Amino acid sequence: MPATRREIIFDTETTGLDIRVDRVIEIGCVELINHIQSGKIFQIYINPERSISIESYRVHGLSEAFLAEKPVFADAIDGFVAFAGDDPLIAHNAEFDLAFLNAQLKRIGRPGLDPGRVVDSLALARQRHPAGPNSLDALCARYGIDNSNRSFHGALIDASLLAEVYIELIGGRQASLGLSEVEHQRLGAAVARFSGKPRPVPLSSRVSDEDRVAHSAFVASLKHGGIWADYGAGR
Repeated sequence: MPATRREIIFDTETTGLDIRVDRVIEIGCVELINHIQSGKIFQIYINPERSISIESYRVHGLSEAFLAEKPVFADAIDGFVAFAGDDPLIAHNAEFDLAFLNAQLKRIGRPGLDPGRVVDSLALARQRHPAGPNSLDALCARYGIDNSNRSFHGALIDASLLAEVYIELIGGRQASLGLSEVEHQRLGAAVARFSGKPRPVPLSSRVSDEDRVAHSAFVASLKHGGIWADYGAGR
């Protein structure tokens, strides 16, 4: 059996763009097992304990009133860390998300996430489509992924869309199906060796003489014999 590969697609929303003063307010994650969505997700809203810039609010639609009763970062982050485990993390423009998370982890005296385990899907997109554009919306349009429900940039919504985009970026939906490279080669060799052989004794027809007579009578009842007359004439 091939080894199980687990990856976590994640995204964050923040109060603004300044890492020195702005804070994470939502984390959304989608689990992939062997490049297929498992159905397991993680989402949490976080009380930033500060105001939200109007520009950011227009992007994600998360208000200070909505977040006021949510847990603060120090109480919320354990859920994300537990869900992510030690598996690879994938984010679009990952440097932004990682910088915010690690800055806040540092503020509460916790170790940061290892950049070495993070894959930037934006970098993958730029390699595959150097002419761009490579925003998440543009990639959804390129790959025919429906993002019509994305009126705001929610972290879980974006992570779900990115999961589909990421699969396309690494080779498409047909890429792995959980098979190792060796198994792919063995399967290909087996298919190449196969050749159909004719039956030594052909199967007898399941159409009886009675069926043929009944069919001929039905065709004769049709106007001009229908297409069956043309078919029979051409045989």
